Amino acid sequence: MLGTPADWVFGILSFLVVITVVVSLHELGHFWAAKACRIKIDTFSIGFGPTLWSREDKSGVLWRIAALPLGGYVKFAGDSNAASVPDQGDLDELREEIIAEEGPAAVKDYFHFKPVWQRAFVTFCGPLMNFVLSITVFSVLFMIFGDVITPPRIASVDKGSAAAAAGFQPNDLIVSADGHKIESYQDVMTYVVLRSGDSISFQVERAGKPVEITATPRRFKQKDPTGAEVTVGHLGLVFNSGPRTQVVRHYNPLQAIKAGYDQTFEVLGVSLQYIGRIFTGRESGDQLGGPLGIARAAGAVSQQAAAIEGSFWLKAANVVLQLVQMVAFLSVGIGFLNLLPIPVLDGGHLLFYGYEAVARRPLDAKIQAAGFQVGLALLLGLMLFVTWNDLKKLPLFQHMGGLFS
Repeated sequence: MLGTPADWVFGILSFLVVITVVVSLHELGHFWAAKACRIKIDTFSIGFGPTLWSREDKSGVLWRIAALPLGGYVKFAGDSNAASVPDQGDLDELREEIIAEEGPAAVKDYFHFKPVWQRAFVTFCGPLMNFVLSITVFSVLFMIFGDVITPPRIASVDKGSAAAAAGFQPNDLIVSADGHKIESYQDVMTYVVLRSGDSISFQVERAGKPVEITATPRRFKQKDPTGAEVTVGHLGLVFNSGPRTQVVRHYNPLQAIKAGYDQTFEVLGVSLQYIGRIFTGRESGDQLGGPLGIARAAGAVSQQAAAIEGSFWLKAANVVLQLVQMVAFLSVGIGFLNLLPIPVLDGGHLLFYGYEAVARRPLDAKIQAAGFQVGLALLLGLMLFVTWNDLKKLPLFQHMGGLFS
C-alpha cells in the first residue's frame, strides 16, 4: 500500500520502467514491420520531450532517448499528420514534395503510398508485439521457475456464504467449473471473481466420489494488492495452502511456450469478459485503472518483493522479477486496448484500412476526421473514468468521501 512520499516515488519509478518497456516494444513492432516493408522512417524515440541522447544510423533513422520516460513513438517519413491518415490534399502535396526533392521513385518508400495491406500489417504489428512480449516473458518464467500449483482442496466453508448455501464441504476437491478443468485454487478464484450473480456448475470429488454442486457467487468488497477496495464475485471458500500442499510443475522449452501462450490468452479472455460485463451492467467498472492505478500497483508489487528476507541482491532480483511479470500482464492490456476499433488507436486505423480494401478507395477525409474526433473524445472519456477510479482509491479521497457520507 502506497502512503508516504517515498512510497509514491518508488511506485512512479516502477511505473515508468514498466510502461516505457511495454510501449517502446509496441513501437518496435511497428518499426520492424515498416522496415520489412521498406518504409522510410525518420525517428524512433524512447520517451517524449527534450532529447537526452540521439544518433542517426546508416539508414537515416534518428534514434533518441528523451527526458520524459512515458513510452515512445516511431515517426514515418512524411508523417506530419497527428492521426497518421492525411486527407487527399495532404497526400497530393506530400507526393509533389517527394517528387521535387527525391524523384518519382522515392514515393513508394513512404508509408501513405504503400499498398493498404502493408499499412495494415505495419499497424497490426504494434499490438502483435505486445502479445509476443507477454508470451515470451511468461514462457521464460515458466521454463526457469516452473509453476507452483496448490490443489483446490477445501479447508473450510464460511458460514452463511454462497458456498455454504450451495453445499460445499471441507475436504472437497474441486475438479471443474462449468466443464472447465480446475487444477489449482487460483483457477477457482479466477473463474469466480467475474461471475457474481451467475450460477456456476462445479464438479467436486468427495470421499472419492463425484458430486455436482451449483453455486452463485455473491458481490463482495475486498482489498486489492494496493489496499484499494474492489467489488468481486465471492463464494466463501478457504483452501488448504502452504508449502506442504504445493506442487511445482516443471516445463521443457516447448511446454513453457505453450504455457506462456495459454497464460497470455487467459489474461486476454478475462479482460474481454470483464469489459463485456461492464457493458451489460453486471460489473461496476471499479477494477478499471489508469496510470495512477498502474503506478500504485507497480509500487505495491515492488515493495512486497523487496520485503522478503535476504541480501540486498536477493531483494533486488525479486523486485526485477515481479516487475518483469507486471510487464507481461500490462503488455496484454496495451495490446488489447490498441486493437479496439476506436479511431486514433491502431484498431481504428485497421477499421479504415478494411474499408479501403473493400471499397478500393480510402474513406472520405471528412468522415475520417470526424471519426478521429469521436475516437479522441471516447479515449479522453475513458481516461477520465479510469483516473477518477484511481483517485477514489487513494486514502485521501476515501477519507474525504467519509467526511461527506
